[in-house]
Amino acid sequence: MATKVFMEALSPTMEEGRLVKWMKNEGDAIKSGDALAEVETDKAIMELVARGDGVLRKRLVAEGESRLVGTLVGVIAAKDENIDALLSLEGGGRREEKPATSAAVAAAPAQQTASVSRTQPSGSPPSSLLPPPSAGQRMRSSPLARRMASERGLDISGVQGSGPGGRIIIRDIESTAAHGGARISAPSHESRDTSHDFVDFPLTQIRKTIARRLGESIGPVPTFYLTAAFDLTRAVEMRTAMLELGDEFKVSINDILLKAVATALAQHPEVNAHWLGDKIRQHHRVHLGMAVATDDGLIVPVIFDADQKRLSEISHETKELAKLARERKLKPEQYSGSTFSVSNLGMIQIEQFTAIINPPEVGILAVGAAEDVPVVVAGELKNQKRLRVTMSCDHRAVDGAVGARFLVTLRRLIENPLMLVY
Repeated sequence: MATKVFMEALSPTMEEGRLVKWMKNEGDAIKSGDALAEVETDKAIMELVARGDGVLRKRLVAEGESRLVGTLVGVIAAKDENIDALLSLEGGGRREEKPATSAAVAAAPAQQTASVSRTQPSGSPPSSLLPPPSAGQRMRSSPLARRMASERGLDISGVQGSGPGGRIIIRDIESTAAHGGARISAPSHESRDTSHDFVDFPLTQIRKTIARRLGESIGPVPTFYLTAAFDLTRAVEMRTAMLELGDEFKVSINDILLKAVATALAQHPEVNAHWLGDKIRQHHRVHLGMAVATDDGLIVPVIFDADQKRLSEISHETKELAKLARERKLKPEQYSGSTFSVSNLGMIQIEQFTAIINPPEVGILAVGAAEDVPVVVAGELKNQKRLRVTMSCDHRAVDGAVGARFLVTLRRLIENPLMLVY
């Protein structure tokens, strides 16, 4: 009997998937559990596996195309089994696409293949200095990689991609720049290609999810913000002392901050909570989400029971989760279930910002850059390493005084970091 291969929900929030790569060809023998294809979900790239034995008789979706969850994408059957009726019944697996405003818009054949308008009036300069792909060529690269290449004057067509399917990502641009890769010169007005007015890039699954999820937050959630500045002097001293003990004790200021946030959350369950519409759920366990920027958008892997882990464990886990996130290899259980989140842009010198709450969480902490600032201590002017944080609070669950008390506890832990070592 034929086995239908459907686009499966490979993550808890997945509504559609983009078939990145077929791993089996038509005519290949298939065993149940074999990986048939790689699928880009709203969070990661996952394997779509076979649910039966036989031969892969038909592939109904081309690489690069998107389909809604539940859509037929292939058929496994015996070599001589007639599957015409099945294909006719299912409409070949190709359902009518929804309008462009729907979350179910199908992606273009390549994840970041550019579609270029050719209606620009003569004499107008192009919007991008990067040359468009030649006819028939797929320029597979992330938007951030293209922007970085443009800023560094690199010819992206000469960059070797190391991402999925040979896609060019940030580390490829950095490596090429470090080794003096081919550069482009700014074109003169006479040499510019005036046939292109703009370039469109189809949304990735993760970008669609970001747009939908954060759109659900910034409007309906009544949010207020609390900002505080912390003295990092003792945290820096402790980190320096730990580094002298060897690699086993190597931690970052961000690791110390995450541990402090988790410890403070354990003491303030009213902040470690979810808004569920008709009730507020306070969590006894602290599962800390840490926002990670990837080439395709933001993803928030989770450090489970973060308040119970040592600084060295948090340090190891954050590095591993960030690596998996950027490689799109996170499993659903690694980015689901957070009770509170932290977003840190300090490493790229952002002094202060506000982050958008990730429902159903009731708060998120935005961390800015640590800076040396002059302060008066005991009547004397001194330089002090200080950190500015801003907490976004869902006012339906967290009142101003509640959020303020949480930040007071967080300040005490960060300014006395030996309390975090046990």
